[in-house]
Amino acid sequence: MGALRPALVAAHGEVRELPDATLEALRQVATALSRGLSVTVAPLSTMLTTQEAADYLGISRPTLVRILERGEIPMEKPGRHRFVQLKDVIEYKERDDAYRRGVLKALIEDAESNDLYAKTDRPAPRTR
Repeated sequence: MGALRPALVAAHGEVRELPDATLEALRQVATALSRGLSVTVAPLSTMLTTQEAADYLGISRPTLVRILERGEIPMEKPGRHRFVQLKDVIEYKERDDAYRRGVLKALIEDAESNDLYAKTDRPAPRTR
């Protein structure tokens, strides 16, 4: 008998083995849910409204519209409304996050090279 693989079993007994990628996705969903986070599972080709995309990015809809108008995220405009693919929004977020990390790293390196960090024996201020 071969090694047992995780599988879904339908009510009528049909067994469907889970590929490794699916099993990993389910593990990530279960972990997020156990931490009290909400989870959405959607195909990358899912079309989002500008409000949904703005919410995903954590920005206002007008800011997203400016990003779309600059061509930073591809969009479709079949009529009056703009739509974007989830995969394009995710790619934009990854690019933007990488850019921000790079800028922060450069600022830190600049501050360190110019000895801008204060060296003191005083304790750090208390926070609430």
